[in-house]
Amino acid sequence: MIAGQWVEGKGQTFESWDPSKNQAIATVSSCTISDIKHALAAAVDAKKVLDTKSSADIASFLQTLADEIEALKADFIPVAMAETGLPEARLQGETGRTSGQIRAFATLVAEGSWQQASIDTADAKRQPVPKPDVRAMNISLGPVAVFGASNFPFAFGTLGGDSAAALAAGNPIIVKGHPSHPLTSRYFAQAMLSALEKSGFPMGTFALLQGSGHELGSELVKHPDIKAVGFTGSLGGGRALMDIAANRDEPIPVYAEMGSINPVFIMPEALANRSDAIAQGLASSIAMGCGQFCTSPGLIVCLQSELPQLLAQYLSEQSPGTMLNPGIADAMQSALANRQSNHQVQFLTGGLSDTPLTPPASLMQIRAADFLANGEAIAEFSEEIFGPASLVVSCESVDELLNVAENLSGNLTATIHADDYQSTPLTQLLTLLKPRTGRILFNGYPTGVEVCQSMQHGGPYPASSFAHASSVGTAAINRFVSRNAYQNWPDELLPAELQNANPLGILRLVDNHYSRTAL
Repeated sequence: MIAGQWVEGKGQTFESWDPSKNQAIATVSSCTISDIKHALAAAVDAKKVLDTKSSADIASFLQTLADEIEALKADFIPVAMAETGLPEARLQGETGRTSGQIRAFATLVAEGSWQQASIDTADAKRQPVPKPDVRAMNISLGPVAVFGASNFPFAFGTLGGDSAAALAAGNPIIVKGHPSHPLTSRYFAQAMLSALEKSGFPMGTFALLQGSGHELGSELVKHPDIKAVGFTGSLGGGRALMDIAANRDEPIPVYAEMGSINPVFIMPEALANRSDAIAQGLASSIAMGCGQFCTSPGLIVCLQSELPQLLAQYLSEQSPGTMLNPGIADAMQSALANRQSNHQVQFLTGGLSDTPLTPPASLMQIRAADFLANGEAIAEFSEEIFGPASLVVSCESVDELLNVAENLSGNLTATIHADDYQSTPLTQLLTLLKPRTGRILFNGYPTGVEVCQSMQHGGPYPASSFAHASSVGTAAINRFVSRNAYQNWPDELLPAELQNANPLGILRLVDNHYSRTAL
């Protein structure tokens, strides 16, 4: 969909695939470079109109968009079930999450704090030089390229969190639909079309480009009118887009959420007190969604104990799920084969499967000494296996457990199971984990990400490209803004957000004090 019109792609064809039946559903034509140019020309024109829209206009549009998505759920959920193999209950919940996060951005935009309006008033008597009047606020950035994810076809798909955040900031979006669910993406494009029509917004605000392979996405990021990129996917895919963006004549940010093994550390007292309960919870978390969550616990670090055997037993009792597509299924089998070829790794359950699209959960074990043998070993065993699989690192001492933590790279999450909150090793572990992860959980499991202002869904590389940025929660809007300062402007020329009267009644930082009052 480009500029409000359905366009038949003229590139190579690819197939929409049903992983539960392992058969093609439909044939889809890929878009081409000419489609990218068409979409960006419309987006540039739309940006001029969007710049005239008020916060109330954008908030109303987002509410309408959420309504239109909910109105179509009876149509797109069966299609998404076929394209992803995900169960109806999961997709019903994801529909609510998708519309809910769009409504959350609508509330944020209407409230106005995202613009971070600040005012430093003039002081003509200041010595040795007078102080000027300086005001600043966040503004829209420009057309944003969004890459839909495979594992959350709604919440991280065509109109998922990246799209909602960019739209809320007043930016047009060009969505590169994920090739695993092109038919599902069309329904969300239809919802967008209806919302644009009902809200009187320019059609160039949105475009959906479909295609398989890497060329379409690469050329989209190269286009000079793209000002930022939102991406959720593999480390290889995210890094490739980062490199392309960095090599442009005008480099742009790629906000990529990539691979994470989400380590779980079990402290000695918790291991002694409740290893069975922890093993049950871990089994459910590892198998959830067939392990295809970016927060799936892929590494478990604990002292030598019976926990690995307990966990293997509970994992073997989990019902197999369905992998999202044959490519992901093959990648998991390849990763398991590599682990099986390493004599230091012991498989406690699972392993290579004759049914790769519905694999059993796998649990592996390695001694901490072997995990820490050298940098090459650490890198190998720190690689994410996307699917229902996890590796237990068995440690002979707490010092060895801390050494594992110290040698980990960036992650989205880290989880600690502990009962003694005053212990020195726990304090040491927290000190090691804070610079290596975006979110630290106590006595829980990392799967499940609350959509709220305080959520941090990002982490140091390679978990994401910017450790400070979050792709979940309303703080995600900060990735797709620019900032302007206005020095000694006449009041009547200032944006309403910065005018003396504060006609919008928003919260502003005035001379280092927050206030809603007029000047």
